[in-house]
Amino acid sequence: MGVPLLLLVLLVTIIYLFASIKIVRQGYHYTIEYFGRFTTTAQPGFNFYPAFLYRVGRKVNMMEQVLDIPGQEIITKDNAMISTDGVVFFQVLDAAKAAYEVNDLYNAILNLVTTNLRTVMGSMDLDETLSKRDEINARLLTVIDDATTPWGIKITRVEIKDIRPPQDIVNAMARQMKAEREKRANILDAEGARASEILRSEGEKQGQILQAEGRKESAFLDAEAREREAEAEAKATQMVSEAIASGNAQAINYFVAQDYVKAVEKFATSPNAKTILFPVEATQLIGSLGGIGALAKEALGEDGHAITPPPRRKGPFDNQD
Repeated sequence: MGVPLLLLVLLVTIIYLFASIKIVRQGYHYTIEYFGRFTTTAQPGFNFYPAFLYRVGRKVNMMEQVLDIPGQEIITKDNAMISTDGVVFFQVLDAAKAAYEVNDLYNAILNLVTTNLRTVMGSMDLDETLSKRDEINARLLTVIDDATTPWGIKITRVEIKDIRPPQDIVNAMARQMKAEREKRANILDAEGARASEILRSEGEKQGQILQAEGRKESAFLDAEAREREAEAEAKATQMVSEAIASGNAQAINYFVAQDYVKAVEKFATSPNAKTILFPVEATQLIGSLGGIGALAKEALGEDGHAITPPPRRKGPFDNQD
């Protein structure tokens, strides 16, 4: 009787010891209850609490968790109906509060986020809800985090995943965007045309100024050329006059031949003149140009005095006295 009883006691003792050992996984905290009353929190690892006196109350996940917010129909401040959904990131900081301060933690967070989402987005216009997601996220984070602090959790992020306006509002927004883009394009075209006209006017102005300066410079140069030409002509005339006064007949030949050659050149360069007819007197004058100097010299004499010509001989047809 003694050996079997001892074995029975040993077996019961081993079972009791195994029942008293609590192994807590990493990332979790277990609440320990003494006859139904919370006493302490078991940390990850090996823990020993006498069986039948202490038991595990709740196994609380201490890692950061993600809670999906299902789609919600929300009416905005300007009476537009939109559909939206989101996600909430939270982490339990106090396992005891998360286990005993609120019943069904996940459902409580879900309802809290849903109601505050309606409140925040319902106080904004449609354009604001579409363009101010960061502001919506920040307001939701502040409100929900303050509300869940007594539950021993920390709301780390609140994100709006999607905002879906009705299809007619989407079409109206597309038309509005197209009109705005066309307006900006027309403004840019007008500004470009204006700048082009200004640049073209500036270019024409500069061109006219340069042309005026060119005409001015050309007029100065023409006047200077005419002045020099007149000075040269006056000097040549003076030299010829002095030569004639000194009895030099070659000067007269030079001027007569020069004027005659210029006249013939005008006839030859005329576009309508194909054949040039000279009178007999002109051909005789051309042939006698070489002797003009000799005639003048003979008429004036070697010393510049006139010589009386001899009497002309009578021909066979002259009248007989």
